[in-house]
Amino acid sequence: MTLKLHNTLTKSTEPFAPLRDDAVMLYTCGPTVYNFLHVGNWAAYVYWDVLVRTLIANDFVVNRVMNITDVGHLVSDDDEGEDKLQKGARVEGKTAWEIADFYTNDFMQGMKLLNMIPPEHTVKATDFIDEQLALVRTLKEKDFTYQIDDGIYFDTSKFPTYADFAGLDLAAQRAGARVAFNDEKRNPSDFALWKFSPASEQRDMEWDTPADLLEGDTARKGFPGWHLECSAMAMSILGPTIDIHTGGIDHIPVHHTNEIAQSEAASGQKFANFWLHNNHLKVAGTKISKSLGNSITLQDIEAKGYTPMDYRLFVLQGQYSNEGNFTFENLEAAKNRLKNWRNVAALRHQTHDTLVDDGDKLDDDKTVRLLASSQAIVEALSDNLDTPAALAIIDEAFGRLEGKSAASIHQHGLVQLLETIDQLLGLNLLGTTPDISDEQKQLILERQQARDNKDWAKSDELRDRLSVDGIGVKDEAGGTIWFYA
Repeated sequence: MTLKLHNTLTKSTEPFAPLRDDAVMLYTCGPTVYNFLHVGNWAAYVYWDVLVRTLIANDFVVNRVMNITDVGHLVSDDDEGEDKLQKGARVEGKTAWEIADFYTNDFMQGMKLLNMIPPEHTVKATDFIDEQLALVRTLKEKDFTYQIDDGIYFDTSKFPTYADFAGLDLAAQRAGARVAFNDEKRNPSDFALWKFSPASEQRDMEWDTPADLLEGDTARKGFPGWHLECSAMAMSILGPTIDIHTGGIDHIPVHHTNEIAQSEAASGQKFANFWLHNNHLKVAGTKISKSLGNSITLQDIEAKGYTPMDYRLFVLQGQYSNEGNFTFENLEAAKNRLKNWRNVAALRHQTHDTLVDDGDKLDDDKTVRLLASSQAIVEALSDNLDTPAALAIIDEAFGRLEGKSAASIHQHGLVQLLETIDQLLGLNLLGTTPDISDEQKQLILERQQARDNKDWAKSDELRDRLSVDGIGVKDEAGGTIWFYA
């Protein structure tokens, strides 16, 4: 089996092979922690969690870095405007450090609620200031930088392949430069590596600019540009060339283009072999925007009675490279699908060998398909993370169990399939489907005896007692099946 991924760098789906045998070097663009993440933000992290799980299923060891942008992300991509952390601090009446801590903790809690595998390295931009300054120093020594009034910039004209990754038309950018364009910049595409703090403002987050990076004798406080941190973190932890870099498609023309330029200019080596980008998730067909009031958070969906795992399954119903659409109707469908799957998972508590031995069940065609479904899921995800195909395989496998008596289900095959689903899709079906108590099982037996005796009143009374405990019962030809009501 070969893992294939769509590579933005080559615009094609290619077989994946890591540079080294010991681990896949993976970098994920993390959040800017100035506010709660919305459903569009979280979708990306769900997809990249499935990427990690798929790599592991293909017998790769993963060494993953994810940044926490707690400084330097300006409100616009052209290095103008206010730092998002400073803006958040001003709005909430707190320091930028307090804002960063609060929303970092919220993000880490969200990852746990969505059952994501933690990266081996989750690192903050403010903890890598020295490494970022060292990268600026290397670029200066190689004559890729220049200084203007508000900072130290990367000269994109000195990196000939700058436009290649995103297919940019740099001539059109120059012709269409706005009046407000910083006329000290040599080229419209040049970007800030290190911004100087305004003389009239004391920022919460600022550092001394090393004298050897400055032109002139004037000491300047400053802070890193947004693009700088990702290159510094990735290269200092994983090395000059990594296997996979992930992020959103909105990062392609600016953020990731700038990462490639500064990284490869500094190292002289290719920065990343594979680039994976997730598409946008809209809300009711509209781009997510705070001004439109459609920035729905995990807290919002929980307030409406949905769980983070309902949302996780909703995300998996679309492939990462396709545009998604969030509605509460779509989330309701995912919730119902997950509820049905959990009730299938509960069947493992009701299988037994009193009628048909597990070994004999192996000859059953339905059982063979059940066992084969685990491998089919791995194969679907190995085809460019095709999560919709994986879910369809699960629906088909579970559908074949409908109407079957519990005794005829191959328990090991079902458990193996559930383990595969949890390992690859992170839905925690096994962990969220406990067995019922012995007392509840006794009530089911008593109800069956009442039905055998045609004592319908007692049967109904016992059914109602079970219902109070959240347990439903269904009478099939092969016996009674219980489920989570």
